[in-house]
Amino acid sequence: QLQLVESGGGLVQPGGSLRLSCAASGYTFDYYAIGWFRQAPGKEREGVSCISSSGGSTNYADSVKGRFTISRDNAKNTVYLQMNSLKPEDTAVYYCAARLFARCVLLPDYGYWGQGTQVTVSS
Repeated sequence: QLQLVESGGGLVQPGGSLRLSCAASGYTFDYYAIGWFRQAPGKEREGVSCISSSGGSTNYADSVKGRFTISRDNAKNTVYLQMNSLKPEDTAVYYCAARLFARCVLLPDYGYWGQGTQVTVSS
């Protein structure tokens, strides 16, 4: 059973940066594609970014392209989301999720989810 724990959220001013981490426990982490999703109050959960099991393929939502970067360190069982030039509309709870033996997608078709971390962008 894979368990995911997000960290790194917080309050940041517009234009600022945060780095989210998704730490996984369990075996065979490098068999999983990992996705980052977010959900703002009153809105549906949306895909932000994802990375393949090897890290060789990534995907981003149009709203974050050029500002967010996803990466992974399989030796540390961790995936990162570097978020730069943050905007108030990036405010949401951010979740990481994992798919076993599957490609990276921005749809919430993932079998394992973390509990989420709050990101608030406000002056």
